[in-house]
Amino acid sequence: MNDLIVEKIAQWQRLKALVLDSVSSPITKRVYSMALDEFLAWFRLEPRPDGFCKATVSTWRASLEVRGLGSSSIIIRMSAIRKLAVEAADNGMIAPELAAGIARVKSAKSVGIRTGNWLSVRQAQSLLNAPDVSTLRGLRDRAILAVLLGCGLRRSEVAALTFGHIQQRDGRWCIVDLVGKHGRIRTTAMPNWVKAAIDAWTVPALVTEGHVFRPVSRSDRVLGERLGEKVVWQMLRDYAADIGVADLAPHDLRRTCAKLCRAAGGELEQIQMLLGHSSVQTTERYLGTKQDLVHPPNDAIKLKVTV
Repeated sequence: MNDLIVEKIAQWQRLKALVLDSVSSPITKRVYSMALDEFLAWFRLEPRPDGFCKATVSTWRASLEVRGLGSSSIIIRMSAIRKLAVEAADNGMIAPELAAGIARVKSAKSVGIRTGNWLSVRQAQSLLNAPDVSTLRGLRDRAILAVLLGCGLRRSEVAALTFGHIQQRDGRWCIVDLVGKHGRIRTTAMPNWVKAAIDAWTVPALVTEGHVFRPVSRSDRVLGERLGEKVVWQMLRDYAADIGVADLAPHDLRRTCAKLCRAAGGELEQIQMLLGHSSVQTTERYLGTKQDLVHPPNDAIKLKVTV
């Protein structure tokens, strides 16, 4: 297994592709890809004389706990490794009994209901103020944080956001026909402060079409046509540390958006539409309501962008 997967990267990528092809959800594909790359990097840090086997995976499993990862994070990583073992056995890279042993490595127990993490209004404002807006990178980062906090987008949706999505509806700016999880399409109202943050980034960056968010070099120059999802995660982690909040993930800002909307008096069904937990059409049929783009719940989030 060492020679076939660890040392021969081409073989590893082929095996990884088989694992990713075995799942249909784009989000699952993404997290499995990250989990497998993470495992490979760990595997190569030091000699693993036993190769890819139950003992090695048990050690990997223990290392995840030492890092303080939550049960859901461990479960998804272990699921990816089990699928890796199955594909390795099916392709003659390891013996079936080794794959069976790996499958018996215990994962984490999911106890109760995870409430997630979210920020208070004060923390959200501190996070929004954290980037250095005297630089293009800081202006971009603030705009990304504004979209996460004010519109409740997933990080994949932030990376995919284009100028074509940003349109006016009912006399206000919205993110129109955004394709989210499971291919669901939704339209999300955009608070004025979010639009101000986007304009403050795109105008000096001379970004006028295509994807809204782009890579920015260390010399503060715009490079490339699209920002990667990992950049959103890494960027948020750094700013969260600056304001003293540990382990803050992009999805936590989506929760924050929902919490702040609700605290400001937003109707539950309107928040549900805002976040796209189901299609707008389905929500309208079930609840007998219609999405309000004139007075949307996220307009009540009282954050500020200084231009």
